[in-house]
Amino acid sequence: MIDERYQRNLSERSLRLIRKIVEGWDWRAFKPPVVVQVNDELHVVDGQHTAIAAATHPEIEQIPVMVVAATEMADRAIAFVKHNRDRITATPTQLHYALIEAGDEDAVTISMVCDQVGVRVLKNPAASTSFAAGETVAVKTMHGIMNRRYRIGLRKVLEVCANAKLAPISQAAMLAVESLLFADEFSGEYEPEDITTTLRASFHHLSREGKAFAAQHKLPQWRGLAVAIGRKTRRRRRGSRAAS
Repeated sequence: MIDERYQRNLSERSLRLIRKIVEGWDWRAFKPPVVVQVNDELHVVDGQHTAIAAATHPEIEQIPVMVVAATEMADRAIAFVKHNRDRITATPTQLHYALIEAGDEDAVTISMVCDQVGVRVLKNPAASTSFAAGETVAVKTMHGIMNRRYRIGLRKVLEVCANAKLAPISQAAMLAVESLLFADEFSGEYEPEDITTTLRASFHHLSREGKAFAAQHKLPQWRGLAVAIGRKTRRRRRGSRAAS
């Protein structure tokens, strides 16, 4: 049972997660839900998605659970808060390295591209980390670019950022470079080498200019950065563009 007085309602994101658990049920990834006994019922305190997925799965008849004592509803609500607040979740970069070890095709491909162009994904960056040139934590952004532009497109984007000695290579920088290289609105107007030259010469100034432009026009920061870089970067000649 789920007590909705303190438990979260199922959002569309929750439903997607439950479907994913059901479709890929794996006992090696199973964690017993934490429950409390209320009269003749077991109320889930932690592990709601796992419990619902197990109840939904046509081949799962029983699962182990951990029963804890919490006779009052307030005690159960506090237990729910502690289970969901007092935990350290894995970061995207930690998951990236785990996926590499697991042989995940996308993670392995991204790792290979990073090695080829001199980009280093930091596994455990601290809040006070002073980034060196070529370092990044923007793993999700790299996955997105590879899905849209494939391996060769990701390599072109990272190569520009790495050659520009960006520290770190941020999400905004990656997306701005991707836009300048591939977006229809620019239609191949910029050479990677020219974008690299612009970034290397004045990235911090361009970053401030891009943030100001994005705030003024209510755009994502990466779009503002793309505009700022584009204004300072030499464009291809019309004739050479047509010939290519």
